[in-house]
Amino acid sequence: MFLHSVNLWNLAFYALMVFMATLGLWDVFFGFEENKCSMSYMFEYPEYQKIELPKKLAKRYPAYELYLYGEGSYAEEHKILPLTGIPVLFLPGNAGSYKQVRSVGSIALRKAEDIDFKYHFDFFSVNFNEELVALYGGSLQKQTKFVHECIKTILKLYKGQEFAPKSVAIIGHSMGGLVARALLTLKNFKQDLINLLITQATPHVAPVLPLDRFITDFYMTVNNYWILNARHINLTTLSVAGGFRDYQVRSGLTFLPKLSHHTSALSVVSSAVPKTWVSTDHLSIVWCKQLQLTTIRAFFDLIDADTKQITQNPKKKLSVLNHHFIRHPAKHFEENPAIISDLTGTSMWVPVKVSKWTYVAYNESDKIYFTFPLANHRKIYTHVYCQSTMLDTNSWIFGCINSTSMCRQGIDLSWKAELLPTIKSLTLRLQDYPSLSHLVVYVPSIHGSKFVVDCEFFKKETRTIQLPVTHLFSFGLSSRKVLLNTSGLFYNIELLNFGQIYQAFKINVVSKCSGVKEEITSIYKLHIPWSYEDSLTIAQVPSSTEISLKLHIAQPENESQVALLKMYTSSDCQYEVTVKTSFSQILGQVVRFHGGALPAYVTSSILLAYGGQLYSLFSTGHCLEYATMLDKQAKPYKVDPFVLMIKFLLGYKWFKELWDVLLLPELDAIVLTSQSMCFPLVSLILFLFGTCTAYWGGLLSSTSVRLLSSLWLALKRPPELPKDIKMISLDLPFLTIVLIIVSWTTCGAFAILLTYLYYVFKIVHLQASLATFKNSQTVNLKHSRRNEKKSNHHKDSTVHYLHLSANDAEDSLRMHNTVINLLTWIVLLSMPSLIYWLKNLRYYFKLSPDPCKPLAFILIPTMAILGNTHTVSIKSSKLLKTTSQFPLPLAVGVIAFGSAHLYRVPCFVFIPLLLHALCNFM
Repeated sequence: MFLHSVNLWNLAFYALMVFMATLGLWDVFFGFEENKCSMSYMFEYPEYQKIELPKKLAKRYPAYELYLYGEGSYAEEHKILPLTGIPVLFLPGNAGSYKQVRSVGSIALRKAEDIDFKYHFDFFSVNFNEELVALYGGSLQKQTKFVHECIKTILKLYKGQEFAPKSVAIIGHSMGGLVARALLTLKNFKQDLINLLITQATPHVAPVLPLDRFITDFYMTVNNYWILNARHINLTTLSVAGGFRDYQVRSGLTFLPKLSHHTSALSVVSSAVPKTWVSTDHLSIVWCKQLQLTTIRAFFDLIDADTKQITQNPKKKLSVLNHHFIRHPAKHFEENPAIISDLTGTSMWVPVKVSKWTYVAYNESDKIYFTFPLANHRKIYTHVYCQSTMLDTNSWIFGCINSTSMCRQGIDLSWKAELLPTIKSLTLRLQDYPSLSHLVVYVPSIHGSKFVVDCEFFKKETRTIQLPVTHLFSFGLSSRKVLLNTSGLFYNIELLNFGQIYQAFKINVVSKCSGVKEEITSIYKLHIPWSYEDSLTIAQVPSSTEISLKLHIAQPENESQVALLKMYTSSDCQYEVTVKTSFSQILGQVVRFHGGALPAYVTSSILLAYGGQLYSLFSTGHCLEYATMLDKQAKPYKVDPFVLMIKFLLGYKWFKELWDVLLLPELDAIVLTSQSMCFPLVSLILFLFGTCTAYWGGLLSSTSVRLLSSLWLALKRPPELPKDIKMISLDLPFLTIVLIIVSWTTCGAFAILLTYLYYVFKIVHLQASLATFKNSQTVNLKHSRRNEKKSNHHKDSTVHYLHLSANDAEDSLRMHNTVINLLTWIVLLSMPSLIYWLKNLRYYFKLSPDPCKPLAFILIPTMAILGNTHTVSIKSSKLLKTTSQFPLPLAVGVIAFGSAHLYRVPCFVFIPLLLHALCNFM
């Protein structure tokens, strides 16, 4: 019956929307590189020593604990406190375990063993009982206060030591990183207690799903504090994102706000981290060996030799983090590197006058200095590029001042080089070094190993190629390409008109090589100048390589630099680069950035259909099918223009002042604009997806009701349609009071779920009654001749009464099915707090604070009345016309205020339900 109310064109449209949504979801959940992270293993059995907390503290936080990580002999030695190392505190995230510290802790222990425990780190971890703090924000403040107490407890473990620490370093995974930032907002917290903060896959900008006001309030408190106190925050902070493999927390949310006064914050995607160069998912970021090795190298470079603790020098901390996480020069970190190097010893000096030079070193017995005179090259070329496949950490390239054939001292240019997976490279603009007379490349004496050094001089314009990307709506049917014919080693391809998060492309690089017998490696690096979200692709040439091109952060308005495809190529090969729009990845970006707003759009579509049904009941006396009303009423032009109009008017001062006087919250569209998340037509796309979801959800709910009613009829005696309609039965007040008490004493979401089950029970009972009545009516028609002796008047009145009763039951079912759809979304949006409550039931019987309690108090009596409401009882209501007009503005309100604040959606839904219930009395 549900399908019969929809024409084939609409059905085809809904099927198309499902297909498009599937494409987008596939791109988010599967459209990324394979997991290239190496697993980090423990060499000895990991042990977690529970740190005894003060009794008052343990009583105040019964679900939380503090542990010290150890392995083997280290764990045995440190069971006897106090400790002597450098404290690091690991904070797990949403549903995270304290045992996740083992990867970074084990690597740090191995590193300490390598240097005979000259320095070592003590890794502590907090057990938050795997709380779902990304879904329920009521415990975030409690976690923050507990971490503060843990820091004070940790520092007491070092009392009396010669080099006792005064602060701790913190590694926070997921929401644990946000809790660490929230420490600064506590009244009695001293900022000096933290010397370094590293967060991994932490959503700093906004919650992934704003399911309750406690989460959004917590975010607002933390971010506002960091913005307003930027001048006074000296905490060096590094945020590492997982890239596109992390579909739980998109990388754009992990970037710390760039404040002019807070310069000690860095944000980077793991694919751009030197010596890591891989994308990580939300869990693997804590055990990815490449990333954890980089983290531990940075930790050991941060140690101050005098205090044997992490340095208090903010410049050094930032330098170390830049060295290991942003740009690695293929040299060990030095706080004050020697710029001038002595070029002495028994070495050969070989002059090179050509503009392009290659040297293959193999079993060299003597050191060789190759000198490139720059005087003549300056007249022809603008840049010089050199690369070496020897990835040691020694200096390898220098600049000489006023030299003829050799020089005693040279400027060490190796610090300006960049480490890549297979080479270390250096590009210099000759104009920036006018005092240099020669460039010197150093080849050390080696035995048994082979490496290649290349250098070439070039003009910038010959190696910079512009490639405009294809139009967004070309759908991959057209492409643009460039051909690299020259035999260069390095090219910059400028990707013009690419800078928005809704853009997505596929780049195909085809390499063709002539006369090449050995395996050659090329590197393609996507460089985004306005954020550290670079990604690298290594290709064995000749080959055809596909690269995904999409962004985590949109190009800022004041940013003039363009995205680059840096190609480190072979001079023996030709390369063809093709770019075309990827429609599936565009849909993936829509889902990635706006998928969380879908419940608001689904609810908006259902509200429009609900309003149409109420109006049809008022105007015709009958309630039309849900699918029919969804087709007629759920139109984007009824919602989007109003939202756009409000956004436009808020640009005027007088309207903004009026808005503030009315105490209205900020428009969600403005919030999204501030986060650079505005897509063209995104609201239309989401509305179509929402309508499609509302349709298939309605089909599922009506089918479920029919199946449950069939099961009811199979198990119990067939019920009859109610002869007299009672809005308030004797047991209804009692049931309402019981559910309200349940809500008050336990969890509001639990009471809402019980109310939902009661309502479904009533509808299933009505469906079973209608089915029984229809079957009995069929039987009565077969025996109609037996009733011919009865009077015609009596016969007509009976048939008329039964016909009205059946129609009313069908109308009521149509209305109830729509209410079930609305109520289902209320239950789904309240489920996170219910899951949290059930998980912590052994510690707390009553959920506090409870985000659903106020809603439950209103919803319980409303749904109790609606469960006993039939359309015949409200047809003549004076309130029905007004009630039918409310869903439209509420549908607009859901999109305006609920798309970025999902917890507000139920507030817009219960209003028409309440008015519907009041129609029984007015």
